[in-house]
Amino acid sequence: MIKPKGMAVFKIQLPPLEAIERFRSTVEASGMKVFTLINFAADAKNAGLSMEDAVLLIFGNPKVGTLLLIDAPQSGIDLPLKAFAWTHQGKHWLSYNEPAYIARRHGLSIAGPIQKMSKALRHAATAALRNEAS
Repeated sequence: MIKPKGMAVFKIQLPPLEAIERFRSTVEASGMKVFTLINFAADAKNAGLSMEDAVLLIFGNPKVGTLLLIDAPQSGIDLPLKAFAWTHQGKHWLSYNEPAYIARRHGLSIAGPIQKMSKALRHAATAALRNEAS
């Protein structure tokens, strides 16, 4: 499994959709807004194709994201935040772009929100990593 630079990647025990739903519940409880959930495997099936599970959650906090966009408008390519859970060769994974990496990539000068985003994402990932029933 390749771990791209600036990406947090976790091996998970739960199927991707269940893990991403736990991640979703945690980010919503922390006050973030979920914009959409894309189920790539379901879309593939609808197109007559087959692939292992893969889901993408797009979420964020418009109050924080707007500050980042004002500071560096090009950061919109990486915002809102995303979490991706997938199965590959029977193993389940969860990933997201590390906010500190996004900040470095775009020269963002707002450290406080980046640290809060990092903490919130780690907390949500921890919820998705738990194997026991919620």
